[in-house]
Amino acid sequence: TRIASAPTTGLSHATANLRAAVSLLAHLQHRGLQQIVLCPGSRSAPLALAAGGLARHAGLTLVTAIDERSAGFHALGLALASGRAIAVITTSGTAVANLLPAAVEADRSCIPLVLITADRPTRLKDCGANQTVNQEHFLGPVCRAFLSTPGDGLHLQDDVQLQTLASTLWERAMGSAGPVHLNVPFEEPLHPSEAEQEAFWAAWQPLSGVGGKRRTPEPLPTPSDAPVLDWSRPGVVVAGPWRGLAADLPAYQRALQELALTTGWPVLVDPLAAAPQDLPGMIRHWDLMLPAGLPIPEPPRPEPPLQVLRLGPLPASRRLEAWLRALGPGQLLISEGDCRGLDPLGLADQCSLGLSGWWHCVSPQQVCSGECPSALLTAWRALEAVVERALAQPLPQAGPVSEPALMRRLPRLLPPALPVMLAASSPVRDWQAFAAADSGQRRCFSFRGASGIDGTLSLAVGLSRELGPLLLLTGDLALLHDSNGWLLASASAPPLLVLLIDNGGGGIFGQLPIPTGSAAEFDHLFAMPQAVDPLALARAHGVPTRQLACLEDLPHALEWGLDQRRPVLLRVCTNRIADAALRQTLRRQVQQALCGDQGSTKED
Repeated sequence: TRIASAPTTGLSHATANLRAAVSLLAHLQHRGLQQIVLCPGSRSAPLALAAGGLARHAGLTLVTAIDERSAGFHALGLALASGRAIAVITTSGTAVANLLPAAVEADRSCIPLVLITADRPTRLKDCGANQTVNQEHFLGPVCRAFLSTPGDGLHLQDDVQLQTLASTLWERAMGSAGPVHLNVPFEEPLHPSEAEQEAFWAAWQPLSGVGGKRRTPEPLPTPSDAPVLDWSRPGVVVAGPWRGLAADLPAYQRALQELALTTGWPVLVDPLAAAPQDLPGMIRHWDLMLPAGLPIPEPPRPEPPLQVLRLGPLPASRRLEAWLRALGPGQLLISEGDCRGLDPLGLADQCSLGLSGWWHCVSPQQVCSGECPSALLTAWRALEAVVERALAQPLPQAGPVSEPALMRRLPRLLPPALPVMLAASSPVRDWQAFAAADSGQRRCFSFRGASGIDGTLSLAVGLSRELGPLLLLTGDLALLHDSNGWLLASASAPPLLVLLIDNGGGGIFGQLPIPTGSAAEFDHLFAMPQAVDPLALARAHGVPTRQLACLEDLPHALEWGLDQRRPVLLRVCTNRIADAALRQTLRRQVQQALCGDQGSTKED
């Protein structure tokens, strides 16, 4: 979409650039924008000067970052925690390309971002001009909207046009919950003099009226819009990762609480589901209860067939996928306003009303739970108790650190409700399997949209800036991949505790059936261990560090780290080869315990 131009009079060209940039950002702030992440550049100078001025004169929060990829993920963390769109400003050229990983995650995870990129004017396009690329095409496939101001320069836009532009950006980012891209060509001269800037701000007046226009509430759906389930039959709820704005979460949690209480169905909860505390029917150890193979695993498939209500995208569990696939079609999937397909199994009818909207429609038709749902929940809980007992002996609370033992021990030591961010790959999977008793006790975050390790530290810094004290649980490659996030951490000093599981490479690959000729070849092609001292790297950024030797060190180290109220790094070293074997052993022992328990029950 291109916005028509209009002349500007009475200002020098450079000051007209500043005036237009201030107007654009001020109107975004008026709609609800509170924070901007700014990257360095010359072509983006009018936007940088405008953001700096609004930070001084209008209370806008400004964060600076030298790495555009890191900046994009930092903004993701801020937006995810606050539920509001965050703006990122970059210069032209490859700076725009570096926003793509964060834009991909924002698209897949439905997180609002406003990406504003400065550009050369049209006269410099396709003629070999320095730092001039086709950046208007870089982000389009993953953005909710792409807008561009006229190619002859932003200074030609009047205030009404800029207000319309800002409103369109904000509505598309927040209404569709995702990234939007605005490309802004600037004509030189770009930099007003210091005297011109002082004169401009002396005459500048903030926008009048009340800003931060609230989203118009969606009309309540009618019962005819909602698919229904047969409440007289047994069923199970699978609560996948939460995707939605923070303002919508309380209604979702209330609906899930009422649904579980009314039906008496088991609820298989993903760590990222943002489930309410003390959720009735919550099954925490489901990932270990479901075996890897078929036929239909225990608990047995009841008659009539089990109903499945799925909330949001699937959890990252091949065992769960196999179980759901074996149950067959007829499942119901409720998404939080995301109309895109979220059913890779092809077994579910999808409804995009959101759980709260859907429950509003169907709750008058509720049928009190009968014997089948109660019996099913009782059976799942009995099996879960078997799993808990089976893990107690092989995962002690003291001694050498293994990754499963760390996951089982850690939640018992963390303060209640302390949020946790789980890096992709092993940490998020291990938390589900071995820290399952913690489900529903605290909010957990992770990358499950695109499931990448890009921006792990930068996103955690953004979450911590907004939420306060937070634990990041990460592997060595994920942390090193985003080492520039330490620049953001040390600059803003949020209360972030980073617990690094250093297993000398990509531990997740050791859990996959990848045949290679030798251990050395496997490391070279997949694990890729790096000869970097993560403690020294963190200290180079002014971040305090500690090394842990055993599980007994964990309580004091966590207490010390949380008391710092600033970024700190704790490091534990594990053996990824031994831990991969331990995970398999634990799953085998759990399955044996479950089979033995079921066998004894049948004999009784």
